[in-house]
Order: sequence, then structure tokens, then C-alpha cells
Amino acid sequence: MKKLFLFLIVIASVTVLTAQTKNFYDFKLKSLDGKAVSLKDYAGKVVLVVNTASKCGLTPQYEGLETLYKTYAAKNFVILGFPCNQFMGQEPGTAEEIQKFCSGKYNITFPLFEKIEVNGKKTHPLYVFLKQQAPLEGKNDIRWNFEKFLIDRNGKVVKRYAPTIKPKELTTDIEKLL
Repeated sequence: MKKLFLFLIVIASVTVLTAQTKNFYDFKLKSLDGKAVSLKDYAGKVVLVVNTASKCGLTPQYEGLETLYKTYAAKNFVILGFPCNQFMGQEPGTAEEIQKFCSGKYNITFPLFEKIEVNGKKTHPLYVFLKQQAPLEGKNDIRWNFEKFLIDRNGKVVKRYAPTIKPKELTTDIEKLL
């Protein structure tokens, strides 16, 4: 009975969060350097959200992501990177180590945020929202590092991309929104 009660509380909490969070821009997070950031700061921009990792076979996507960012930033496009260590421990570093790796190896200039969880009991509310807005059939978990969500200028999730989709393959969809 206790388990059922706890389950109902969790479902009610997620429902309340979803009801209160009507838009992508309603979230507040911490940047990789620990500063509070409201996603309202990105209102009116096209946003690509990516869960990232430094020690993954897909890590070279950082290069393509930075190219996208530099190409379209002047047209109100931004990439938001969210390090995650849930996939075979491929993002074990501290915030400082992640920043040093990203800026040193890939010259990343797009915003990076604190390490979060994207699946399971401790899923960050942003990722609860993203997965609800662009669900997969069957299990709706983030499949791996570098899964991507494209958000339009109004905070609506437009599309979800598999981790293996390379950043350059998003160009047409991004340009349509710009």
C-alpha cells in the first residue's frame, strides 16, 4: 500500500510540474560554472538541447555542434549542452574538467550546464518535459549521449533526434525555424 501511495505521489508531482511548466522557457538551471540561468534568457531563439559526454564514441559531435552554433548564432540560434554521466560513466569529470575538455579540445563556446540525469528516478525536470513533448514509441528514455531536441522560437519542442544523427544533418530543420 505504501508503494502505491508513493507511486501516486510521484505521478501527481510530475503532473503538477507539467501543468505548471507550459513552456521550455519556464525552466531555471545552473550553468557549468554554477550560475543560475533562466531559459527565458533564450526566449525568441531557436534552441538545440543536447545531452553530452566527454568520453563517448559520439563525443566528436562536439565539433559539428560548435560549427552549427557559430554558423547560426547571429540568427538567434543557440545550443545548450547538458553533460550526463548515465551512459557507461562517459562523463565522469567535474564541472571544471568538463569545461577544460570542451574548450580545450573542441573550442566549445555554446552554453554548457551542470551535469544532470536524463533518465530514471532523478531525471531533471527539463528532460521530463522534453521527453513528454517529443515522446518515443515504447520506452521513452533518452537513448544515449548526444540525443538532441530542437525547440522553436516560442519554446515548442519541434523534433527529437537520435544520438547518431550528426549535427550537420540538422541544418535544414534549423534553417526552417530561423
